[in-house]
Amino acid sequence: MTHQLVGVLSDTTPLEIELLLATFVLCSFIGIERQIHQKAAGYRTHVLVGLGSCAFTLVSGWGFTAVLGSDVNLDPSRIAAQIVSGIGFLGAGVIFKGRDVVRGLTTAASIWVAAAVGMACGAGMLSLGIVLTVLYLVTLVGVAPLVRRIPTEDRRRVLRITYVDGQGALRTILGLATDLGFASSIQRSSRSTSGERSLISMDIRFIGRAPVAALVPPLLELPGVEGVQLKTVSGTTANEDDEDDDA
Repeated sequence: MTHQLVGVLSDTTPLEIELLLATFVLCSFIGIERQIHQKAAGYRTHVLVGLGSCAFTLVSGWGFTAVLGSDVNLDPSRIAAQIVSGIGFLGAGVIFKGRDVVRGLTTAASIWVAAAVGMACGAGMLSLGIVLTVLYLVTLVGVAPLVRRIPTEDRRRVLRITYVDGQGALRTILGLATDLGFASSIQRSSRSTSGERSLISMDIRFIGRAPVAALVPPLLELPGVEGVQLKTVSGTTANEDDEDDDA
């Protein structure tokens, strides 16, 4: 095919539009999945990443055919390689690390996949783009929930947190855990006194994608928290005899 330097339309325009529309549809599925889970990079980000990658690939493949000659060589892979390098910076922007817990890795990977889908469509490899999108949805929507049901050591662990009563510490503790992506359930509690202070020791089970041990350092920094112990329970509930795992 030849490409004209002037004019709005060219002989490859219908195919270019078809590939851009295919990218739009496939990356929309990826973006909608992220939007449903209320992630930092949602529908718009993934669609725009895919469309941009597709456009760059189209330009790389057909954008310079008019200047080709015996003394001019074209390497379509150069722009594609730059897309792979550049998308890493965008993915890194959605990864957050705070209080020893890293979040956003899946969203960063989904941006990477959206770029790959756009590049595949831009290169005319629609079957690859479609299969890649299907496998992405199967992984995150179908397989990932099943994997999270696999028993881990954390399902037998609780944190015994001792804090000063009357200072709103429990609300702060549960709020911090939620912010870090942990679901919490209170197993049992007891009250004691230390001098003039009333202390509460509470066993709380935390379930999240990160190890529950990662919660210990940030919890110890909270005002009113006197101590945090990571304990392994002997049975399925925290009401049974347990064993100190760490302090």
